[in-house]
Amino acid sequence: MMEKEKLHRSIQFLEEFLTENRINLINENIKNRTRYITVVLENIFQPQNASAVIRSCDCFGIQDLHVIENSNEYTLNPDVVMGASKWVDLYRYNEKKDNTLDTIKSLKDKGYRIVATTPHTNDVLLPDFDLTKGKSAFFFGTELTGLSDVVMENADEFVKIPMYGFTESFNISVSAALVLNHLATEIRRTDVDWQLPEQEKQELKLEWLKKSVKKGDILLKEQNKRWEKN
Repeated sequence: MMEKEKLHRSIQFLEEFLTENRINLINENIKNRTRYITVVLENIFQPQNASAVIRSCDCFGIQDLHVIENSNEYTLNPDVVMGASKWVDLYRYNEKKDNTLDTIKSLKDKGYRIVATTPHTNDVLLPDFDLTKGKSAFFFGTELTGLSDVVMENADEFVKIPMYGFTESFNISVSAALVLNHLATEIRRTDVDWQLPEQEKQELKLEWLKKSVKKGDILLKEQNKRWEKN
């Protein structure tokens, strides 16, 4: 974690390269970012749907997206993602024998409830899901087979989207968008402390500034060298 004084100085330096409107936009978006809710995609193989999900995460203020790559590599379609991947932190799990179990353990260690988004005997409808019980990681499965048995066996809770037609399910990108739209709205109606801690806000702001300023990372490295000499 970067020390506060260095962090503050770095932010001030990069802000000099941006307009006031751009800085205000960054500040406003950071206020609306959350890690209280996170999204996990298991083995998604269609680039268009994968890209749409990361775009939805950005639009609804979800900062972290976790991707499990057991047999399908997660790829993005630039025409769909529309630059959203710059603003969302992407975590990829593809190095273990069982990446799904590794992801579940990692998230549980961080205090997340594992929520499988799939029809299940013990499921609840999305509007009845209790956000106030703690941080939640929502798992979405492949378009063809849904979530794996590993997720189903290790899930703490199950949730489904209310449906009233003949079709059995939405595609993955629509499902994620519907779930996140509901959660992002509902969480702001609760007393839950869903916003990022102040230190995380500042660290995220620095990362966004580096991406907003042309060659921002290089400029900051050069400036840090000058500060170290003085």
